[in-house]
Amino acid sequence: MFGLGWSEMVLIGIVALIVIGPKDLPVMFRTLGQFTGKARQMAREFSRAMENAADDAGVKDISKTIKAAANPQKFGIDKLKEATDLKSAIKPGGETEKLSQERAEIRDKIQEATARVASERIAREKAAAEAKAAKEAATAPEAKAAAKPKAAAKPKAEAKSAAAAKPAANPRAKKAATPKPEAKA
Repeated sequence: MFGLGWSEMVLIGIVALIVIGPKDLPVMFRTLGQFTGKARQMAREFSRAMENAADDAGVKDISKTIKAAANPQKFGIDKLKEATDLKSAIKPGGETEKLSQERAEIRDKIQEATARVASERIAREKAAAEAKAAKEAATAPEAKAAAKPKAAAKPKAEAKSAAAAKPAANPRAKKAATPKPEAKA
């Protein structure tokens, strides 16, 4: 307990027998035993109180999570079990089932509304495409007549742009081609 061996305890007992005396020695050992018993009881109560406080604070849950995180395979299996337990926990007629039915009804309403809006949009796009095609068909003869004079003017514009695209002669190249006069001595 305190790191005392049998030899030290025998020595303490002999000294106590001499100092206290044989008459009061059993009373002292009884009192000492009661005192150590109370000290152990207080230590147990303290450790229980600390464990309860740790449980209330969620330390065990955190330690389980840390241990599970150290073993990723076990952690994944535990999460799968939790997910399957949630589905099996749904009881017929329970609150969860009511929520599931309400959510299914809302989902159906949303799908119907989006389908209706999509069909209306497709109808609008078709109508717009038909109107555009009709407008192009009506303006097509006018566009063909206007396009013919432009086509005749096009080759002239191309000729101008081809002339502009020719690079100017390099002035250095001309200087290099002309021979330099020899220097007079």
